[in-house]
Amino acid sequence: MSDTKDKIVEMADHLVRTKGFNAFSYKDIADPMEIKNAAIHYHFPAKSDLGIGVIEAEIKKFRENVEKWRKLPEDRQLAKLVDVFHRYGTNGFICLMGSLATDFETFTDPMKAKVQEMGTDIVNWLSACLENGRAGGRFHFEGEAYDRALLLITNLQSSLILSRVLGPSVFNRVSNRILKDLKP
Repeated sequence: MSDTKDKIVEMADHLVRTKGFNAFSYKDIADPMEIKNAAIHYHFPAKSDLGIGVIEAEIKKFRENVEKWRKLPEDRQLAKLVDVFHRYGTNGFICLMGSLATDFETFTDPMKAKVQEMGTDIVNWLSACLENGRAGGRFHFEGEAYDRALLLITNLQSSLILSRVLGPSVFNRVSNRILKDLKP
C-alpha cells in the first residue's frame, strides 16, 4: 500500500470512529492532508471502497494481534483485547464495528459483507478464547462460550460509547467487571 493510501485509510478510520461513516466526506480527508479529492478517488473511487479499505486494515490488525497473543494464557489474551479497546477510548474513539453498525443499512453489499467478516472474526476468536480458558480453568461462566463472547463484545463496545457521555471511568468499570466476573 502506498504512503498516501495508508494515510487516507488512517484518516478515514479516525473520522469513522469519531463522527461515523456517513458524517464525513472526502473533503474532510483531503483538507488536513493537503491533497485534492481526486487523489483520494484515485485510490478509492467510491466511498464504500474507502470503507472497505478501513475495515480490511482493522481486520489485518486484529488478525496480527491474535497471532501475537496466541501463546499467552487465555486470561492474558482477553486482557490484551480489553487493552485495545482502552486505547481507543483514551483517544476519544469508539470501536470500528460499533461505529459502523449505526450506518450499516446504508452500505453497499460488499461493504456490509466486510463489516460482517470483521464481526464474525472477533466473536469467533473471543468465543474460542473463552472456551479454551474455561477448559483450562482460567475462566468460569455459565452457558455457551459464543453467547458469553456476544455479551463481552457488546459490553466493551457500548462502554466506549457511554464513556463519551459519562467519562472514561465507565469503560474502566465495565472492563474491570468483565475480567473479574470470569475468574474461577
